[in-house]
Amino acid sequence: MSLLDDAIWWHVYPLGALGAPIHERKGSESGHRLRRLDAWLDYAIELGCSGLLLGPIFDSVSHGYDTLDHFAIDPRLGDADDFDRLVAECRARGLNILLDGVFNHVAASHPDAARLSRRGEDGAVRSWEGHGGLTALDHSNSEVADLVAEVMLHWLRRGIAGWRLDVAYEVPPEFWREVTGRVRREFPGVLFLGEMIHGDYSGFVEASGLDTVTQYELWKGTWSSIKDRNFWELAWALDRHAGMCRGFVPQTFIGNHDVTRIASEVGDDGAVLAATALFTLPGMPSVYYGDEQAFQGRKLEGLHADDELRPPLPASPAELSPAGEWMYRIYQRLIGLRRRNPWLSRGRLKVIAKENAWIEYRMSGDAPDQDLRVRLALEPQCSATVMCGGETAFHWER
Repeated sequence: MSLLDDAIWWHVYPLGALGAPIHERKGSESGHRLRRLDAWLDYAIELGCSGLLLGPIFDSVSHGYDTLDHFAIDPRLGDADDFDRLVAECRARGLNILLDGVFNHVAASHPDAARLSRRGEDGAVRSWEGHGGLTALDHSNSEVADLVAEVMLHWLRRGIAGWRLDVAYEVPPEFWREVTGRVRREFPGVLFLGEMIHGDYSGFVEASGLDTVTQYELWKGTWSSIKDRNFWELAWALDRHAGMCRGFVPQTFIGNHDVTRIASEVGDDGAVLAATALFTLPGMPSVYYGDEQAFQGRKLEGLHADDELRPPLPASPAELSPAGEWMYRIYQRLIGLRRRNPWLSRGRLKVIAKENAWIEYRMSGDAPDQDLRVRLALEPQCSATVMCGGETAFHWER
């Protein structure tokens, strides 16, 4: 089976989770922060995950998405030896690693920014979305394609399993097809996950040659239907999702480094319903670190807009607050259910019935015993029930 079929990712934003200074770089001393992840690898496995989806780890100006050197580990996190150690520790546990590649733009102070930048009709260097510190790359420049392919191959040779491609939707799909084709000649099993927010997901996957893209439509339909007590919206999103799944396996999530925490958006009870949907629907799911502990955090405005979303982890899982253990146990049960039914990643989805305050859907596979029925309800009490083969595989209610 491919990673699309059986991977469940624990998504970590390293600069935040490992306590690095983000807004002001205070020298290059790191204390080898990347090694602090060692204490969390067994935790990820015990949760039920099979891989680490890591946010930016390359040398950058501040938040990691303003890259200075794609070939160097950010000194706030450590060095190449620390990375090799992490790969070895993950490999020993059977964990795959997906790295975050920022190939749409670079820091304005990147040494090659001027030479590789996109330029306007007046010849001026183009910034990305008005961010003066970020320079958009010129993807019609063959040197950019060469650089991206070289970066991808460099880290694949050091042991990663694939790439999350930041702002993939801003990059011409033909660029991705060319670069990924070159990389696949050496690594045919590499996984390419593109960040896609709006647009034609299926069409972009087909045109770009990427394996999958982030399913923001389903994310929005999930939290919004729970928050607004309107499961008609989720039913619409599920119908759309089912259509997409006939062509590819979408990357599914209910939280990431850019959005308000699910527990803050819909409350703890609503977060359980969202997690139930995540692990019973087709796709390749990821868990954003802390969501499994009912972490709170809101997307704000300005320079510190993402700070609440990207908090430091304690030194070890033993130091986590006991208040989140109940949610952790629910995630364990749901992920266990998912791992016992790996066919769900490509299963057929059909909405059976819905009202404002509840929805029922069915997942089915090719074998007679591959049948799952899910009911999510806000009334008369908040509850989630999963039936498998006529028996209750999961039930929770408040």
